[in-house]
Amino acid sequence: MRSQLFATRMVRTLHGLRVCGQSFAGLWERLSLYLPLVMMGFLAVGTYWLVRNTPAAYEAEAARPVNHEIDYFMRRATVKTFDDTGRLKTEIFGTEARHFQDTETLEIDQARMRSTSPEGRLTTATANRALSNDAGSEVQLIGNAVVVREPMQNPDGSWLPRLEFTGEFLHVFMNEDRVKSHLPVVLKRGSDEFSGDTFAYDNLDQVANLKGRVKGLLVPRALGGSSPKKSTR
Repeated sequence: MRSQLFATRMVRTLHGLRVCGQSFAGLWERLSLYLPLVMMGFLAVGTYWLVRNTPAAYEAEAARPVNHEIDYFMRRATVKTFDDTGRLKTEIFGTEARHFQDTETLEIDQARMRSTSPEGRLTTATANRALSNDAGSEVQLIGNAVVVREPMQNPDGSWLPRLEFTGEFLHVFMNEDRVKSHLPVVLKRGSDEFSGDTFAYDNLDQVANLKGRVKGLLVPRALGGSSPKKSTR
């Protein structure tokens, strides 16, 4: 009797386990249908976290300013620029040159410059220090700055007189053939001499603009080397 009761209980237990196994298998089958959605959810959460955090670190790195430091230097430096045809446009010499990455400028000590126009007119310049952009199209002459344009004969036989600009600061625009300064400048044109508190010269227009306390010294051409005639304006 007891053995029969025990057998009955074992049958019921096995039946219950089978039913539970079938239920668990059904549950796992149903869960497996949603597993890709769950994985995609985790992936979306991970991607969101990366988007929220990665740009902040990148922006902090990008916002770091570039220091005004020398990235390379040269002693007994020579810098040359050429036009599209390969013709030498300008040469800048110096005892030492230092390049700054943040401003893309070249600082030159005891600078000397030579430039030849397409027509063949020679321009020279000297200064205690010069600042040139990488292209060589703009040069700032600082301290005892002197720019000289040598005389040149025109095709019609006439002569362009010698020009000389002197000051503590001269800003030369090579491509535009201009010179300007916010400080006093002395301009010599042949035997004539002018000075002003500020200065701008455009060679294409052949116009010199002097402002402030302007003075002029004109030498009459007919008198040649005679005593000059002085005038002010």
